[in-house]
Amino acid sequence: MGILDIEVWGKDSKKHEERLGTCKVDISALPLKQANCLELPLDSCLGALLMLVTLTPCAGVSVSDLCVCPLADPSERKQITQRYCLQNSLKDMKDVGILQVKVLKAADLLAADFSGKSDPFCLLELGNDRLQTHTVYKNLNPEWNKVFTFPIKDIHDVLEVTVFDEDGDKPPDFLGKVAIPLLSIKDGQPNCYVLKNKDLEQAFKGVIYLEMDIIYNPVKASIRTFTPREKRFVEDSRKLSKKILSRDVDRVKRITMAIWNTMQFLKSCFQWESTLRSTIAFVSHKGEPPLYMKCTPFSGDIGPSL
Repeated sequence: MGILDIEVWGKDSKKHEERLGTCKVDISALPLKQANCLELPLDSCLGALLMLVTLTPCAGVSVSDLCVCPLADPSERKQITQRYCLQNSLKDMKDVGILQVKVLKAADLLAADFSGKSDPFCLLELGNDRLQTHTVYKNLNPEWNKVFTFPIKDIHDVLEVTVFDEDGDKPPDFLGKVAIPLLSIKDGQPNCYVLKNKDLEQAFKGVIYLEMDIIYNPVKASIRTFTPREKRFVEDSRKLSKKILSRDVDRVKRITMAIWNTMQFLKSCFQWESTLRSTIAFVSHKGEPPLYMKCTPFSGDIGPSL
């Protein structure tokens, strides 16, 4: 319980990093177990940072390695199970349960780079909570072996797991997605999920291996069913990205200019604008039928035809 220091950084196309601004949050002044939407002006630059801060003791999101898996420890599992037992059904109604997700690996992913490889990382979303793995570079069969823990606020929520290809300072490329309703999770069983497209309507390419464990209080979950869902503060990605559109327009311009310059070069060769250049061009085509114009008489008043 103290001061949370926040820095906002920017990175240009040359991967040069620059600190854009800073702000501070007094954690001790925020109420517990309540979503606090804060708009913090940045020091030393224009703009503000919009944050959603919730202080929840012992029930926050976390990332760890497989060797320190929270629910793998029998004593810790027993303590968490006790917290969500029926005897505690009337305590802290918003704390419905806990979800643990092991992101093991993926296989046969789409090659997003020209080298035939990808730089995949995995993004997990549950409500307003978002966590992601590290990036495994130049690999179509990455192994992450990470454990993610989420607090459950609504048992009817859906866990979304999306695989992206890291693309430097450019927006990441989509590699596949799965959506898993919490009520369909079977405890402790590793599952292989086929990656689907963004609309989750068709199979994409590749599979992902997940192992999930869920502990929740059924009474709290039933009561929360009749309360409004938490408002999503994370905006959905736009179908048309200005950055991607600008990048594609630049590519078309470069291709068009390359074709135009090639055509102008060939035209200058045939028009003998440069004697040396035209001579080299015709010598390089030695053996091919020569290009020439033939005039033939025409019996009429129009004159000779080509």
